[in-house]
Amino acid sequence: MAPKKKGSKDLVSNRKAFHDYEILETFEAGLVLMGSEAKSLRAHNGSLQDAYVLVHGGDPILKNASIAPYPQAAMFGHEERRDRRLLLHKREIDKLIKASQDKGMTIIPLGIYLKNGFIKIKIATAKGKRSYDKRSAIKERETKREIERAMKQHQQ
Repeated sequence: MAPKKKGSKDLVSNRKAFHDYEILETFEAGLVLMGSEAKSLRAHNGSLQDAYVLVHGGDPILKNASIAPYPQAAMFGHEERRDRRLLLHKREIDKLIKASQDKGMTIIPLGIYLKNGFIKIKIATAKGKRSYDKRSAIKERETKREIERAMKQHQQ
């Protein structure tokens, strides 16, 4: 029997978040799941598109995240878009509360992954980008690529 690998393994990511938001601070949180949800996530059947985090009564809650029903758990399955509790330290929750009260700030999920056998979620405080910010980021990325191409051709 081969030894288990330590480390993390990505299950679901929110790539659009980096395009739509300016990420300010990230947090790692535990995720309270049902058994069928964990099985479904391990099969990469989830989506964080349009998902967000609210702090309600001191509890951070993941809203609108989609975890597809697990077919083998037919009768004992789960709701696809139910609210899920996040497990964080009190000081991290306090930071999230302060950040969410600022104007234009939101808390978004960046990805769900396995870490030492536990399912974790990476969340971030973020500020929405305006359309001109997105265009300038794309323009900057393209110019960087062109410079790298020119440098590569020049070296040959």
